[in-house]
Amino acid sequence: MADLGETLNFHKYQALGNDYLVLELTKADAPAPALVRALCDRHFGIGSDGVLVPGSGSATQFSLRIFNPDGSEAEKSGNGLRIFARYLWDTRKVTDAAFEVATQGGIARCQVLDGGRGIDVAMGTASFDSTKIPIGGPPREVIDEQIEVDRRRLRFTGVTMGNPHCVVLLDEISPDIARRLGPLLEQHPAFPNRTNVQFVRIISRKRIQIEIWERGAGYTLGSGSSSCAAGAAAVRLGLCDPQIIAVMPGGELSVIVAEDYSVRIIGPAWKIAQGTVADDLLRVARRLN
Repeated sequence: MADLGETLNFHKYQALGNDYLVLELTKADAPAPALVRALCDRHFGIGSDGVLVPGSGSATQFSLRIFNPDGSEAEKSGNGLRIFARYLWDTRKVTDAAFEVATQGGIARCQVLDGGRGIDVAMGTASFDSTKIPIGGPPREVIDEQIEVDRRRLRFTGVTMGNPHCVVLLDEISPDIARRLGPLLEQHPAFPNRTNVQFVRIISRKRIQIEIWERGAGYTLGSGSSSCAAGAAAVRLGLCDPQIIAVMPGGELSVIVAEDYSVRIIGPAWKIAQGTVADDLLRVARRLN
């Protein structure tokens, strides 16, 4: 955890209503879980859906670690990557040329567009392989399988974008459904590492609607990796064309699925504020550690 004498600076951004703190650490590779929880608390902290910690890349110029509000570490985040790219552009660490960012879930290729108004992120290749997601049972592609929660049988497709996803197609979706069934699916025994959950309604071959329950974060207004997983699943099931608009409560995101199921997303990221974490909050986090 940051020393009480250390100045701890942050930058707050949002992408599709999914807000993150970019934390500038100088003496540690990662914040303690208690500090993450304290910072993300919307009543007693700064408030956010997670914390992004820049690092020095080895195979790439930049690296990024992503932490959920409960203090756990996430492998990858599409909104987090777009926010990080915008942060790098705002702080003049990158130009409008493409660059790579290493995450726990693989390397992403990013490019800032239109003077910072849009971010293009190549998120990697979607896989439906149960051993990679992971999902219990025999090795297989997890396509349109049955799963039961709350005495309800659902059809789902398993996807990994470097992090696990459970894509559930329904005729009608709502925040209430996501909040009620999302945590049950996140913790379902079929997913040994837990999972992100997307409830998807097909609007047309070029447009889908998503409600999201995020592993370690809960109900969220938008998610880049969830849009990738939902888009890849919709294409794999033959329900959508390769270029899709994902509609979420926080806004819309363009999703492009290639023939090999590599996925790109294009959408905005906006800066909200920057500042310094007060010693009082650091002391609270230290007591909770």
